[in-house]
Amino acid sequence: MIKRAKRRKTRAVFYRGVPVGGGAPITIQSMTTTPTADTRRVMREIRALARAGCELVRVAVKDRADVEALPAICGKSPIPVIADVHFDFRLAVAAAKAGAAGLRINPGNIGGAEKVRRVIDAAAGAGIPVRVGVNSGSLERDLRALARTDPARAMRESARRSLRLIDGLGFRDLVFSLKSPDALVTVEANRLFAGDTDCPLHIGVTEAGPPLSGAAKSAVALTLLLSAGIGDTVRVSLSGDPVREVTVAAAVLSSLGLREDIPRIVSCPTCGRSWIDVSRIAERLEREILGWRVGATIAVMGCEVNGPGEAKDADIGLAGTRRGAVLFRKGKVVKRLAGNIEGEFFAAVRELLRNRGD
Repeated sequence: MIKRAKRRKTRAVFYRGVPVGGGAPITIQSMTTTPTADTRRVMREIRALARAGCELVRVAVKDRADVEALPAICGKSPIPVIADVHFDFRLAVAAAKAGAAGLRINPGNIGGAEKVRRVIDAAAGAGIPVRVGVNSGSLERDLRALARTDPARAMRESARRSLRLIDGLGFRDLVFSLKSPDALVTVEANRLFAGDTDCPLHIGVTEAGPPLSGAAKSAVALTLLLSAGIGDTVRVSLSGDPVREVTVAAAVLSSLGLREDIPRIVSCPTCGRSWIDVSRIAERLEREILGWRVGATIAVMGCEVNGPGEAKDADIGLAGTRRGAVLFRKGKVVKRLAGNIEGEFFAAVRELLRNRGD
């Protein structure tokens, strides 16, 4: 049996009560796509993300209008809201005062040591964490030559500079991220920096791409890092609907056994033997249950060959038959279904999850 490395020991930081690091469960993050000043649309996105299982959400703060929207957003959000700020340190300072649960800044574009200090002072005054986000595409000017030959070491050096600066200010509520569009560069940069600090690490591949190829690239990097014990919070950065990011992240953490409170879905790839529409049912299942914080394995199988036999360990499952379908638990058929097969199956799944969540 393949064994994961023991999780790296890190300090704990808290985003309005949600812990990151310190042995806490690995949290799932995402980011809204709507301009933050459009409070109504942003809140719709945040609520959808929270229903999907997102635990921390980032919003872009690019101008004063975005800052002015933060009190309403932070006050209504069901999950902690992190202000993502580039270029203008004054926006980060204002966001801390406006109620953000945390800040994210990039040392490559925030404007130097004095401006970083101003942001840290504001975060300390508000009692909120700061994530220092190092991206391969926006490193400090003097690191760009090294980045062309050894991008992972250039990213590590940028992170170490910020760490030395902020440690010198006595600020402890720090999270770091080192991200590249290249999955292997991302992995190497985080491996290098993980030995330099006990700060929690936010991991993921930046600008990973569209849903399918981006999910594959992200899964590679996340699996390599998490299996090495590195990573305290994750984001899967995909173009389009951010709910997909949460779904992929949840599936990765569940598959690796790192979040046993996230349901696991088993479904067959389908073939000419299938009696039910496995793809449609499994995709609906994915949308509806990965936001639950209940450990369970749920299967959707097209025929008697794959289910319940190959899914005998599932807590509950559906398998197509010539006359309809069967509902099974732990490999044993408990009910034969005909007519409203999908409705009965989802009712049974929801009942299982509710009972386990009580």
